[in-house]
Amino acid sequence: MTDEIVTSLDVADGTATVSLTGEIDILTVEQVRVVLGEAVARHPQRIVVDMAGVAFIDSTGLGALISAFQRARDAGTRFCLTRPGDNVRQILVLSGLLEVVELIP
Repeated sequence: MTDEIVTSLDVADGTATVSLTGEIDILTVEQVRVVLGEAVARHPQRIVVDMAGVAFIDSTGLGALISAFQRARDAGTRFCLTRPGDNVRQILVLSGLLEVVELIP
């Protein structure tokens, strides 16, 4: 059984929106790293990671988000997360990620 994650990147009006769905874990994290890297490379004013469709995220997924946040910050790009489900939000809180990465409605 293979995990499949669907990632998409949409850039409009200075905002790059990365939509993630499925489970973000060791089997799918490379796809997440690639799409987040593409978002940073486009030099938008802001990157918004839409997590509404994410059912689960593990430490490798958190690492990918932290890495992208750092690259965006270094490029002068605002990096935000939005719409995590309750379970994913709890993981984000417990990991301390929301202490450094902005969560927007």
